[in-house]
Amino acid sequence: MAKDYYAILGVPRNATQAQVRARFLELARNQHPDRFQGEEKVKAEDEFQEITQAFNVLSDPTQRREADAALLQADKGGGEEQSGAAKVYIRRGIKAYRERNFVEAADNFQRATKEEPRNARAWSYLAQACQHQSARLAKARQAAAKACQLEPMNARYLKLAGRLFAQAEMYSRAEKYYVAAQNWGEEDAEVEAALADVQRRMKKSRGGLFGG
Repeated sequence: MAKDYYAILGVPRNATQAQVRARFLELARNQHPDRFQGEEKVKAEDEFQEITQAFNVLSDPTQRREADAALLQADKGGGEEQSGAAKVYIRRGIKAYRERNFVEAADNFQRATKEEPRNARAWSYLAQACQHQSARLAKARQAAAKACQLEPMNARYLKLAGRLFAQAEMYSRAEKYYVAAQNWGEEDAEVEAALADVQRRMKKSRGGLFGG
């Protein structure tokens, strides 16, 4: 089975060399083995070795071409029927969503994610459908976070996740997504305003806790 180095780093397959390098440096800082102890250190060492290998492959034009060819071959060989089923569920979900049948829409998008667990678009649609159901708000946040994990440079997914976590008053998570949306997306006044609001609420919360 072809190894997906893009998934390991969490970058899209069309990522530039600069984006690959930036993502590797971010992961290297956060997952460096020296930051962990005991069993977590062992796990971190394995993960660090894996992201280093991914960076080395994607940074070398020849190795990257070979990796891309292997992924393309794997895509052609194993996923046509599965992809077709996922597309059907997504189409049904979109139709139900437009009719404001959010329960049916969410159920279809959920089926699509089961057919294609790495389909970021399906996870994003699932988040959007679940946000209209109070009982599924936690699921909406989980789905939005999954979409961002699969496509960490997609500003639309990051913006959606930021809004959902902000609504749940999980401001530190919301801030992370909004900052990433600013970094990877075009200038967006709505994101800037939302980020400022989140940071203001975080500051107010800290002041309330410590009497500032």
